[in-house]
Amino acid sequence: MSALWRSSESEAVRLRPMTVEHLDAVMAVELASHLRPWTRGNFADSLASGYCADALFDTRASLIGYCIAAPGADEMHLLNLSVAPAQRQRGHARYMLDALVERCRANRLTQLWLEVRVSNENARRLYRGYGMREVGLRPAYYPAAPDAGNRRGEDAVLMQLQIEGTA
Repeated sequence: MSALWRSSESEAVRLRPMTVEHLDAVMAVELASHLRPWTRGNFADSLASGYCADALFDTRASLIGYCIAAPGADEMHLLNLSVAPAQRQRGHARYMLDALVERCRANRLTQLWLEVRVSNENARRLYRGYGMREVGLRPAYYPAAPDAGNRRGEDAVLMQLQIEGTA
């Protein structure tokens, strides 16, 4: 899938399948985006497993963000959606969610699931605004932040979206 789209600032962007050649740029965004980032091995394993992995590029072929999800029997599990800090608040995450939901429809997957840190209010707001519901809590799901005095870990909010138009 390679789709051309214009962001909220009218910059043309293109969504492409992620490959191992993209991993240096992916790691740069990952390290800038998360307290406990995925490793290069996590990304390589996701690609090798055949997960849905897309990378979003601008017209200069610079990475804006990426999305990785694992399909299941009748559902999709969003594992990682990240946008470079300088590229946030421009509609890029919503665009990648749109593409993922379209993939779900095309494959007759009826639900999209994800976990998000309780403390990640920006992501929770994005997902709620997209129509996802907070349906549960996973205690101590995420490792504690490196500088946190709390060794228990951080809870995750379980979120779900019912995909319309898949029946």
